[in-house]
Amino acid sequence: MKLAVRVKLLPTPVQATALAATLHACNEAAEYASSVAFERNVKSRNELQKLCYHDVKDRFGLSAQPAVRVVKKVVDAYATLRAAIRAGNLGGEKCQRRVKAQSKPISFRRWAAQPFDDRCLSWQLDARTVSIWTTVGRVKDLRFVCSPDQLTTLRAHRQGESDLLFCDGMWFLVATCEVPEPEVFEPVDWIGVDRGITNLATTSDLDNFQGRRLRRYRRWHVRKRAELQARRTKSATRRVKRRARREARHATHINHKIAKDIVAVAERTGRGIALEELHGIRDRVRLHRHQRATQSSWPFHQLEQHITYKARRAGVPVLLVDARYTSQMCPRCKHTSRSNRPTRDRFSCRRCGLAGPADVVAAVNIRDRARRAWVLVNVPLPMPA
Repeated sequence: MKLAVRVKLLPTPVQATALAATLHACNEAAEYASSVAFERNVKSRNELQKLCYHDVKDRFGLSAQPAVRVVKKVVDAYATLRAAIRAGNLGGEKCQRRVKAQSKPISFRRWAAQPFDDRCLSWQLDARTVSIWTTVGRVKDLRFVCSPDQLTTLRAHRQGESDLLFCDGMWFLVATCEVPEPEVFEPVDWIGVDRGITNLATTSDLDNFQGRRLRRYRRWHVRKRAELQARRTKSATRRVKRRARREARHATHINHKIAKDIVAVAERTGRGIALEELHGIRDRVRLHRHQRATQSSWPFHQLEQHITYKARRAGVPVLLVDARYTSQMCPRCKHTSRSNRPTRDRFSCRRCGLAGPADVVAAVNIRDRARRAWVLVNVPLPMPA
C-alpha cells in the first residue's frame, strides 16, 4: 500500500527564497503547458512534451528533468479532471460546474505543490538533510525534521516522487512510500464500532471516544470566523482560511488517535473491526437548520478511512455492515422499535427490558451483524454435482 510521509523543512532565508522562486517558476510553466494542452486538446504526455518542452525550459529557466515533471503534472491534472467528469462528480452535461471546468484551461496557483524525482532531489537520512534542484542552482544541506517512525518508513520504503509543498508559511516534503501489507488474519471475533456526533466512536468493548471537546473547539472557531468575516478585508479573509485549515487538522488528529486505539486493540486481541455502512447518510436525513452545520462537519468518513488504512497495515480485517436500526434493535430479543430509544443516550427494550447506553447497544448490534456476515462470507462453495 502507498503511504504519504510528510516531513517539515527548515530552510535558511536564502534557501527559502530559492525554493519560493522554484515553485513560482514551475507553476508558471505549468500554466503555459496547460494552455497548450487545452488549445490542442492533447491527452498524451509524449505529445504535450514534444509541443512545449523546449519552451518550458527556455522561457521559465527550468532544467531538463523539472521540465519533464511539469509536463507530467499538467497531464495528470487533465486526467484527474476527465475521471471526475466520467464519475459524475461535476454533475451532468449541462451542469454549470462541469461546463465551467471544461470551458477553460486548468490553472495552477503560484504556491501549488511541485513533484521532484530522484534526479532532482536526494535524501541524506542519516544527516536529516536533502539536496534539491532550484532555479538558482542545487540547494544542499537543507535540513528537515520528522518523527522516528517516519524516518524508519522513509529509510525502508520510500519510492517514486516527493512533492515540495508550501503551506501556512512552512515548507514540507511529501514522500511516497510503498509499504508491504501483511496478510489479513482470520478473526476470532469482532469489535463493533458505532460512529456518531455526540460520541465520535463507541465500541462494543465499552470504549467511548467523546466528541464534546471537538464540538466546543469547532464552536469557538465559528465565532472567531464570524468576527473576521464581519471585517470584510483581504487580511481577514486570509486569516479565515488559515483558521479553517487549523480546525481541519485538529479534527484529523483526533480521528487518527481514535483509529490508532481501535486498531491496536483489535490487533492485540486477534479480532476484526466492524463498521456501519454510512455512505450517503447526509442525503437520507433531513435536518433542522441549526443542525446542518454540525452534520456537515461530522468527519465520519475520514474516521472510516483512517481505521481502514491502519487496519490494512496491521493485517486486521475490516467489515462494513448494514446500519439500519442498529440503535433501535434489542441485541437480546431482536425487538425493533423507535420507542426502544426514549432519549438519545438511553436504550430500553419495550419487550424484554434490556437497558443501557444507546451507542453501546448499537455497537453490539454491529458486532453481531459482522459475526453473521463473516460466517456467510466464509461458507465453502458447494461441490459441483
